[in-house]
Amino acid sequence: MSCKHKIPLGINVLDATQTRIEWLFDTFEQISLSFSGGKDSTVLFHLVAAEARKRHRKFNVMFLDWEVQYSATISHVAKMKSLYEDCTERFYWIALPITTESGISQYEPIWTAWEPEKKWVRQPPEYAITDPDFFPFYHPNMIFEDFTPAFNQWITGNHRSSVILLGIRTDESLNRFIAINNNQKLRYADDIPWTTASPEGFYYMAYPIYDWHVKDIWTYISRFNLPYNSIYSLMHQAGVSLSQMRICEPFGPEQRKGLWLYHVLEPETWSLACERVSGADAGMLYTHPRNKSGFFGQRKISKPAHHTWKSYAHFLLASVPEQTAEHYRNKIAVYLHWYAERDYPNGIPDEQEGDTSSKQIPSWRRICKTILRNDFWCRTLAFSPTKSHCYDRYCKRIQEKRKNWQLI
Repeated sequence: MSCKHKIPLGINVLDATQTRIEWLFDTFEQISLSFSGGKDSTVLFHLVAAEARKRHRKFNVMFLDWEVQYSATISHVAKMKSLYEDCTERFYWIALPITTESGISQYEPIWTAWEPEKKWVRQPPEYAITDPDFFPFYHPNMIFEDFTPAFNQWITGNHRSSVILLGIRTDESLNRFIAINNNQKLRYADDIPWTTASPEGFYYMAYPIYDWHVKDIWTYISRFNLPYNSIYSLMHQAGVSLSQMRICEPFGPEQRKGLWLYHVLEPETWSLACERVSGADAGMLYTHPRNKSGFFGQRKISKPAHHTWKSYAHFLLASVPEQTAEHYRNKIAVYLHWYAERDYPNGIPDEQEGDTSSKQIPSWRRICKTILRNDFWCRTLAFSPTKSHCYDRYCKRIQEKRKNWQLI
């Protein structure tokens, strides 16, 4: 069971984190930092570098360049790379074609950064890793969810004296809180709750700033006059609250709500992004925080009066490109079959209370919400992304099963 209450440690977060980082350097021979260019990973970078310099030690840094990113972010990452060159063993600036979900287009529900033969938003720096043969585990069209654990396993070399650090804070989201506050997960030790082990136990991950609040982040940067990503200053001027400031891949179903900021903060970058990624401009218009239309399945969804949710789901599937529709049919068929063998032998309800907020409450209304959200991997139906190298085989297998199930 997870603890539902925060337990004060009687120490400020900076001192606590410095003690954790000292323990990491005492315990692990190899330390690697996952860096996004955002405020949290920047603070962790500063703290780890300070300890490394004291000990005359070095650590690795991994930055995954998504191509469509703020130019301010790229400048900041380059500055941090240069600033701490003396204490970084290797700075892995990765600019390889990696595929991720796009929540803004039904014609291209996934998109690939640095896709060959496309007109890129910008060129990667000369020191970036662009050779597809650099990593032995990499393959074309590799999805992000496959790349990250494969990289982690590769860089740690499958030995227990290696750790990967992430700048995750629990007050950012419920998912991040659960990632830390879950006693069912493997840890380095029971009394080190801010660590987790990979499912196979090959490597460890640590979250030294897990208990920081966003105000702690900015207080630390300000008090010690440290470099930070200047895009946050522009976000502040644009009226974005501290808790809503994000630096991440821009087009996912959750991340797309920040697309309007590209248009405001870096219009030149945004113009190139609209040429590069299908549906970018529409995504910006309809996911703006002021847009209350419910487009993209935001907030409360509705259906035409003459439809049931089930018939509306079939209508939606008929309205999207066939390849995308067939992908959803496969996922929905597995979803329906799973519940048919358990609590709903006669089929799931058209709707029921709480169905759009909980993955555990099935309904056709929830299926409609999944399609409306452009949730390609169907996370709202409790699916995980299918491994990229298995996807075609998976589709053929499910299509064969659908003939027997006759569910959709």
